[in-house]
Amino acid sequence: MWWRLTRAQFAQQVGQKNKAALKAIVDSGEIPGLLAYADGEPIAWCSVAPREAYPALERSRTLKRVDDKPVWSVVCFFVAKPFRRKGIMVPLLTGAVEYARAHGARIVEGYPVEPKGTRLSGSDGYTGLVSAFRQAGFVEVLRRSETRAIMRHFGGEQQ
Repeated sequence: MWWRLTRAQFAQQVGQKNKAALKAIVDSGEIPGLLAYADGEPIAWCSVAPREAYPALERSRTLKRVDDKPVWSVVCFFVAKPFRRKGIMVPLLTGAVEYARAHGARIVEGYPVEPKGTRLSGSDGYTGLVSAFRQAGFVEVLRRSETRAIMRHFGGEQQ
């Protein structure tokens, strides 16, 4: 919900209220992202939707629009601890691109981090890693921050 709300709204709804807000999105029929499964159990999640679903992107100086082309955005990931550092992000990204394309997207955009050290701490990588985006066929189109890139998957589109 971080990307869908103002910072004040997110803080007011922290915890169960944000979970309820996400459930309301699902209950409305909107698909807010994709799940990855192992042995029938969900192990990872990726949020993907048209950029307009994430108003916080519009308010960000670092992540403001690159141009006026319509894009779908991949804004966050969650991978269960036992499955981290096992390459789950790449197939999630591939699935996100396929899903977005099936729903009319020509450009899929992400905002991953490029860690300075060898390991991330806490939830630092929740927007994804540059290396995973590259492996999934994304290219860097702009960097307004030393550690955060704006990357796009074009498919057959011209850059």
